[in-house]
Amino acid sequence: MAIRGKHILLGVCGSIAAYKAAHLIRLLKKDGASVQVIMTPDAADFITPLTLSTLSGNPVLTTYADRERGTWNNHVHLALQADAIVVAPVSANTLAKFANGICDNLLCAVYLSAKSSVFLAPAMDLDMWAHPATKANISRLQQAGNLIIPPGNGPLASGLSGEGRLAEPEDILAFLTNHFDESRPLTGKKALVTAGPTHEAIDPVRYIGNHSSGKMGYALATELMRLGASVTLVSGPSDLPKPTGLANFLPVTSAAEMLEQCVANFNDADITVMSAAVADYTPKVTATQKIKKATAGLTLELKKTVDILATLGSQKKISQVLVGFALETNDEQANAIAKLQKKNLDFIALNSMQDKGAGFAGDNNKVTIIHRSGTIEALDLKPKSEVARDICTRIIALLP
Repeated sequence: MAIRGKHILLGVCGSIAAYKAAHLIRLLKKDGASVQVIMTPDAADFITPLTLSTLSGNPVLTTYADRERGTWNNHVHLALQADAIVVAPVSANTLAKFANGICDNLLCAVYLSAKSSVFLAPAMDLDMWAHPATKANISRLQQAGNLIIPPGNGPLASGLSGEGRLAEPEDILAFLTNHFDESRPLTGKKALVTAGPTHEAIDPVRYIGNHSSGKMGYALATELMRLGASVTLVSGPSDLPKPTGLANFLPVTSAAEMLEQCVANFNDADITVMSAAVADYTPKVTATQKIKKATAGLTLELKKTVDILATLGSQKKISQVLVGFALETNDEQANAIAKLQKKNLDFIALNSMQDKGAGFAGDNNKVTIIHRSGTIEALDLKPKSEVARDICTRIIALLP
């Protein structure tokens, strides 16, 4: 296993989510890692040091000195021993301290002495997570090379529901496993994947959409992670569970929102796979109130959405791999080739509406891969997970 024999320094901050640290320790130990826990003073209000000490097999450290034993907890030595530092949960308070170099407890001192990779898994209420100060601190920490394990979305201790939940221990373990597994072909690469439909609002109740389920895009994201890539998934509305181990999960609704997230993340991506079924048109005007039914009928005036794939293709660097999808009903190959050339793609995966058993909601797909070189590969009908594997194999062949 990738983390077997690794020494993980686990920081635990004051948060209701601190109880998850116990499960994370169990997972790390099960996979063969050794764990040293450092708690902030507030963390002991949420889970006892005895619990974490028992599970980790090591004394939990909270202060610079153990006066009873007459020993000093050397923060420099602790940091140098660690193969990785994981702070889970990390509170808004500790994020701010890390971002601004404040050193008023043992965990902060170890962080400032770190030579290994640092993983930060935030946990806080949704308004705290969305606050501009927190966002600025996250940005500063990322620029300094820290790896952010994004929080989940769901019920919070405040009674509200939204972003801010600590990532599940299994997700945190997946991040660490991906980090240490250097044998996979996409280790160190960043990938951007889009999935699902977009919904273009007509009024607060209705929208223009399509039947895309997101299954193909989610399968691609999962396969890219399996191969070692750090994956950002931009997903339109979908009922699918979020794949475990994503670097970033960015849920969007409209084509404009998907464009914004893709442009923001494209420059850093080594690999981009645009499998989302993005609306070509959106209502020119969105009603602010529900449109009432009228006997005379309803006419909608539509305008074109910005072509996301063409936008990215115009910004593409030689070192980047850009892959698109095309769903056609007639003149399939001719239309797909034109799309590939116009949008500066390395290859395109063509879906035909004529293929039985392949489609938006199903678990199978049948694609024809058309390369920039002119090579055309017609693949058999197979599960979308296997189609994702076929596509990723061809992506790997194109990387420098």
